[in-house]
Amino acid sequence: MSDEGGKKTLGVRGGPRGGSVKQSFSHGRTKNVVVETKRKRVVVPKPGAGNLAGAGKPAPVSDPSKRPAGISDAEMERRMKALQAAKAREGEDAARREAEEKEREEERMRRREEAEAKEREEQERIEALKAKEEEDERQRRAVADAAKEAAAPTSEPEGARTAPRGAAPSSAPRKSQDRDSEQKRPAKGKGMGDDNRRSGKLTLNQALSGGEGGRQKSMAAMKRKQERARQKAMGGTQEREKIIRDVQLPETIVVAELAQRMAERVGDVVKALMQNDMMVTQNQAIDADTAELIIEEFGHRVVRVSDADVEDVIAKVEDKDEDMKPRPPVVTIMGHVDHGKTSLLDAIRNAKVQTGEAGGITQHIGAYQVKTANGSVLSFLDTPGHAAFTSMRARGAHVTDIVVLVVAADDAVMPQTIEAINHAKAANVPMIIAINKIDKHEANPQKVRTDLLQHEVVVEAMSGDVQDVEVSAKSGKGLDELLEAIALQAEILELKANPNRAAEGAVIEAQLDVGRGPVATVLIQKGTLRRGDIFVVGEQYGKVRALINDHGDRVNEAGPSVPVEVLGINGTPQAGDVLNVVSTEAQAREIAEYRANAAKEKRAAAGAAVTLDQMMAQAKQNENVSELPILVKADVQGSAEAITQAMEKIGNDEVRVRVLHSGVGAITESDIGLAEASGAPVIGFNVRANAPARQSANQKGVEIRYYSVIYDLVDDIKAAASGLLGAEIREKFIGYAKIKEVFKVTGVGKVAGCLVTEGLARRSAGVRLLRDDVVIHEGTLKTLKRFKDEVPEVQSGQECGMAFERYEDIREGDVIEIFEREEIVRTLD
Repeated sequence: MSDEGGKKTLGVRGGPRGGSVKQSFSHGRTKNVVVETKRKRVVVPKPGAGNLAGAGKPAPVSDPSKRPAGISDAEMERRMKALQAAKAREGEDAARREAEEKEREEERMRRREEAEAKEREEQERIEALKAKEEEDERQRRAVADAAKEAAAPTSEPEGARTAPRGAAPSSAPRKSQDRDSEQKRPAKGKGMGDDNRRSGKLTLNQALSGGEGGRQKSMAAMKRKQERARQKAMGGTQEREKIIRDVQLPETIVVAELAQRMAERVGDVVKALMQNDMMVTQNQAIDADTAELIIEEFGHRVVRVSDADVEDVIAKVEDKDEDMKPRPPVVTIMGHVDHGKTSLLDAIRNAKVQTGEAGGITQHIGAYQVKTANGSVLSFLDTPGHAAFTSMRARGAHVTDIVVLVVAADDAVMPQTIEAINHAKAANVPMIIAINKIDKHEANPQKVRTDLLQHEVVVEAMSGDVQDVEVSAKSGKGLDELLEAIALQAEILELKANPNRAAEGAVIEAQLDVGRGPVATVLIQKGTLRRGDIFVVGEQYGKVRALINDHGDRVNEAGPSVPVEVLGINGTPQAGDVLNVVSTEAQAREIAEYRANAAKEKRAAAGAAVTLDQMMAQAKQNENVSELPILVKADVQGSAEAITQAMEKIGNDEVRVRVLHSGVGAITESDIGLAEASGAPVIGFNVRANAPARQSANQKGVEIRYYSVIYDLVDDIKAAASGLLGAEIREKFIGYAKIKEVFKVTGVGKVAGCLVTEGLARRSAGVRLLRDDVVIHEGTLKTLKRFKDEVPEVQSGQECGMAFERYEDIREGDVIEIFEREEIVRTLD
């Protein structure tokens, strides 16, 4: 719609051939109709002026020559109606817009009035607060004036108090005081409430605090106020100088920790992250690159660190020559099984270690110290000779200074002898050949020397540089020469260490002892380990609670080359781990957690490194392979490791053994649950199941097998896996008896007064002595008595007396396990 020269023109689309129809108005009356097309403009004359009855209706065009081409009367009338409808809609739209504009204006007025009302209320509140502060100030002044007036009579002149009796007292001061008090007294009936009426009364708290008991400003707040006033008087505020910090940034960091390291508010750090399109909270972690941007934005310096930097706290001390002092040599006894290694060490120590080992073979690493006749101290490590204990021998050769290779003169060089030679050469450790059992009739020491030549070991008797000594552990022959050879070799090596530094040692063996917790046998290599030291060993940490030497005595410290048992570890470490002393427990915990996470990630990465083709090939291979799953629990970490390695070697293309879990300590209910879920037997090596585990195993039908000699274990599992197992000797447990009291009988020795708690006790059966679920002796009964009579068996619930054959180390509370051996034919399922 347009206005041109007093005429209003309304355009309507939809004319002929895409044209438009326009109607002009002059003074509210229609003059003519203009029809515009794409080709020409046609003016249609309006109806007669005197035709009032047809006003508002389109009149038909009577002159066809002046009507646009192709426009009929009906089409013309329809277009006129469309023109009127468009005009009506325009009027309605204008009215609606006017109403909406009026509503918006009213809404703006209402909001303005509300804002003004809020502003007035805020102004009134501020004025009320100011009035209250002025009233409080007036009250404080009144209190101060009252205190001064109360103190005024004490300072009056003496003559004023001693006025003549007949003289009238002066009333001027009293009147002035009355006038002052009358002015200060609030007037009644002027809108003052009861609180204001009673506000003139003085209380003890108000007099002491100088106010009405409200919250007083602190000294720091007063100083800040004075500082702001001083800066304002000097012409503006002075910004505090920003402190630039070096922020240590690991691979990932929590937002709150980042703010703490920058000494910035957490809200500011979160706001900066949100401005960088990072919608995080203060408890979420961000990567190092994002954190670096935030640190630089706040104006600090970035110091990139790695998670492995936590191990930097372990001091890498370079020992000075003047601090080095001589230390005892560490001697490792190595060789083939049953060649007399432990018996030779027993002869040196004048002890009986060999008699305490099951089957007469060593299955643990033992660490001992021996003081020779000339006063020198030697530290000995006794390693097992069985094929399964390869890792133990490797550890022994790694931490040793001298290797004594024991070879039986009647057996010559055997496979484990060759393995020990290789371990000693790999560790670059000098060897001393001890040719044992020379007192036997079939001994041939020269054959031993000749066989050693095949492995590049040339002894001195054959013009070589390796010392060889002929000894006999049974008769003691040649022991002095062996100790002299060890002392000579140690003197050549000039072994020294610095005892005045943080201790560092190697874990020889580790076990979980009932009552003492995790215990690690550690050989100290550098420094001195003391009680109370905080240390980290492998993935475990702890504080030295006690140090026990090889004689079972508690000591306060252990120096270089001293083997000790360390108590106070939070978990059982792995044999071969390194023990390091640190300054704080937090550092030890952090290092242990880092190592545990690194080992976990390494295991996960090793499992994820298998490709899809490898997985498919392995699955296809497993279809034709039968697995024998087992669970292994041993008394020490080294035995569990050796058994696991031995089990992995058993099998072929058709059958193999899979160790589901191996651990240290007694068999528990959780082990039984895992065995039930996987259908595996539980192998106990020198340990037993506790009472709840035995009950659970009986209920769930889980088989528990106990072994004391690794020969029997390996052979049994190998026979079961290969399916070639025929008739074998299996132990059948027939009862348990608990020792109630120990008696000493003349001519018999120690006799145990027992109560048969389960099954029965039989005279012809074998027995084992258990202390804290750990086997300490296996043998036969010397006597089984009921009252004074020798009986063949004793039923459950009855008391009896038992004595062991050639063993008397029995204590109250020990448990006797009674078993029988029987032949059973087994087949592979």
